Amino acid sequence: MSTRAGFIALIGEPNAGKSTLLNRMVGAKVSIVTHKVQTTRARIRGVALQGDSQLIFVDTPGLFRPRRRLDRAMVAAAWGGAADADITVLLIEAHRGMTDGVERILDGLTDLPDSHRIVLAINKIDRVEAPVLLDLTQKMNDRHGFERTFLISAEKGFGCDDLKAWLAGELPEGPWLYPEDQIADLPLRMLAAEMTREKLTLRLHQELPYQLTVETERWEERDDGSARIDQVVYVARDGHKGIVLGNRGETVKAISKAAREELEEFLGRRIHLFVQVKVRPKWLDEAERYSEMGLNFRDGDG
Repeated sequence: MSTRAGFIALIGEPNAGKSTLLNRMVGAKVSIVTHKVQTTRARIRGVALQGDSQLIFVDTPGLFRPRRRLDRAMVAAAWGGAADADITVLLIEAHRGMTDGVERILDGLTDLPDSHRIVLAINKIDRVEAPVLLDLTQKMNDRHGFERTFLISAEKGFGCDDLKAWLAGELPEGPWLYPEDQIADLPLRMLAAEMTREKLTLRLHQELPYQLTVETERWEERDDGSARIDQVVYVARDGHKGIVLGNRGETVKAISKAAREELEEFLGRRIHLFVQVKVRPKWLDEAERYSEMGLNFRDGDG
């Protein structure tokens, strides 16, 4: 019996539902999902099994018009993920249709080789009536010759099994690339940092989440099976530190507790999480911070 394995890139605008779809396909939370845009920074690979196929999903940062170095590095990572994949899935939102951002992505698809396989997934189909969906499907396929179009709801699961089954059958024949029980190739240290960053993003408002980053400084396995994890939240200004800490440290305590509980559920064991907040005014210009996020610092050059 022959096996199949390959890489599938999920691309789209920020908030199109790529992380939700990745988590749905993998059956576990490997990518952070928030209501705020641009939360996925690193190319997270989630690994799913379907019959004899191993599907390796690359959840790329959302494609948008970049303004800062970090934005440019994220957009470069997204297009890099698409170019390297066996199949690319463009995800758009049914109720938003062909936005300016989607138009820019369609223009960008022309830079990929003609042989590159691209399918369209129209997400959040429960938000529109059937005629609107049909019209959008027609318009999108007139603009680009997609190999297939799938109508889905990543959140509710509609159509996701059909998409997964089709992808599984289309991947190249070959040995599996990851162990059977592995669901993500993101190092646990980075996954832990992402979970804390998600809690920060949900708790804080406006621009601040984009002005901070989280790093796991230390991971110590203990004899009783638990682990001690030390993390640092880097912020750009003193005022930001005060906001993250909150009155008498209440905000960072609540964030740490929520992150610890999610980590314990994910890892199935006791976790002792310690979170510090440090000011690093230039962290957005430090190459080391980018490699911690799985991004290429040089891709951010203007």
